[in-house]
Amino acid sequence: MNTADLAHTAGLGLPVDIPSTALFTDQYELTMLEASLRGGTADRRSVFEVFTRRLPEGRRYGVVAGTGRVLDAVENFRFDPALIGFLRENEVVDEATLEWLAAYRFRGDIWGYPEGEVYFPGSPVLRVEGSFAECVLLETVLLSILNHDSAIAAAASRMANAAGGRRLIEMGARRTHELAAVAAARAAYVGGFDATSDLAAGFRYSIPTVGTSAHAFTLLHDTERDAFRAQVDSLGRGTTLLVDTYDVAEAVRTAVEIAGPELGAVRIDSGDLLLVAHRVRTQLDELGAVNTRIVVTSDLDEYAIASLAAAPVDAYGVGTQLVTGSGHPTCSMVYKLVARAASADPKAPLVPVAKRSTGGKTSVGGRKWAARRTDADGVAEAELLGTGPVPAELLDRQLLVELVKGGETVAREPLDRARERHTAARAALPMSATQLSRGEPVIPTEYV
Repeated sequence: MNTADLAHTAGLGLPVDIPSTALFTDQYELTMLEASLRGGTADRRSVFEVFTRRLPEGRRYGVVAGTGRVLDAVENFRFDPALIGFLRENEVVDEATLEWLAAYRFRGDIWGYPEGEVYFPGSPVLRVEGSFAECVLLETVLLSILNHDSAIAAAASRMANAAGGRRLIEMGARRTHELAAVAAARAAYVGGFDATSDLAAGFRYSIPTVGTSAHAFTLLHDTERDAFRAQVDSLGRGTTLLVDTYDVAEAVRTAVEIAGPELGAVRIDSGDLLLVAHRVRTQLDELGAVNTRIVVTSDLDEYAIASLAAAPVDAYGVGTQLVTGSGHPTCSMVYKLVARAASADPKAPLVPVAKRSTGGKTSVGGRKWAARRTDADGVAEAELLGTGPVPAELLDRQLLVELVKGGETVAREPLDRARERHTAARAALPMSATQLSRGEPVIPTEYV
């Protein structure tokens, strides 16, 4: 497969030179497997669900992100000879279990909220069904992906709300692990960002990429004028010039002199952004560069973006706060067994199970369906969950879709589809969902 093929494949969310994900797991998944194989319970039909008991403090809704990466992880969950050798050398599990792992392929079913959908406390974001043995192994990697990506997407969604339609650029690659940066850019795109500075994310997921220059480029040259001229000569008049290395007003004047009124944009990366943006807009207009855009960066989060609503800003570049979930780097999702067969007999009925201990970590047993009740205007009123038959009036409002059937992926989709879905899902929430003030989930979760 050549580079062009890889890029095309990545745009569909398919694996691109992804190694085995089988050791992206906690050791106790494998030791539980060994014990269940010895005890004769490994083949019991089981249902696991991914959900969160509560939203992060202050969040009004969650955003499902990482579903495409989950499908990649399940497809690539394979124990090749090198991994089996590692487990054997370190005596993690016995030989019978190693033999079982060497032949492992997930052959069960996975249902989930489609990527980009919103969720609430208790929502069964993902439902994994199959034998206990094949399902339990997936716990850690699924939670790792969903907790990270959904946290980033939720932060991105809040920032998109605050931006009010202005362009958003993800630029946090240097603020996190290099692989997490790629996943964060993907999740941010689902949540409403328009572009990324990370080329690996652009290559793997076909997200639009942007970038021009940093202060180092200006400092490299003898004068700011020389730096601007070099950049315009190379990238054209439509480029974005960074104007706050020295004196902003002088830099804006020089930028327009060199690029003319066709200058694409100027970027401001420090100072009182509200005040400086107004001054720069006035200066640009006076110089005839009325179509030159203003991009602001500098440790922005959703609150800073909201505070700039009255500023003449055309785009925001966000880094650290985005890739760390704006204060909430995880969604605290859990992966819990909610039902299992009464015996190893394939025809044995499912029995609801749930943790009942105190301390706020209880769960609701049973294989669940989920639907969202809306009012006459199509605005969400409640998240409805149940374990019995789905009421007839909710049949066309069910949220879970089939992702994997009999071990085969059945729900691949372009990343833009998830992005569009989130825009629609967010628009269908009550208006209070856009508030940045602390509050409860914007709609209640009801068990019916």
